[in-house]
Amino acid sequence: MVGLCAGLGLALDRRSGATAPQAAPFLGGGTPDFHAWQRFHFRPYTMTLVFIAFEMEMMFMYPWAVVFVSEGIKALAEMGMFLAILSVGILYGWREGIFRWQ
Repeated sequence: MVGLCAGLGLALDRRSGATAPQAAPFLGGGTPDFHAWQRFHFRPYTMTLVFIAFEMEMMFMYPWAVVFVSEGIKALAEMGMFLAILSVGILYGWREGIFRWQ
């Protein structure tokens, strides 16, 4: 079935004998400036990482403040570990240079 559809599509293709200008896209944009598989550096992901780190910190900081009153030093140690893990993400972002505005 798939082969039949592919063969029918090739048989009905009107551009099979078209020259290069005729095969160019019409009103759908020009020719691309670079190849579709060209690599590029996507910078916003590191800023998103820092945003999520601060957002997670604030999301857990408010309930922790309530629990800290009853738990004491144990809650302080747990929050210290949590902030240390988040600090790794912030240090990674700093190393990637997201705090340098260009």
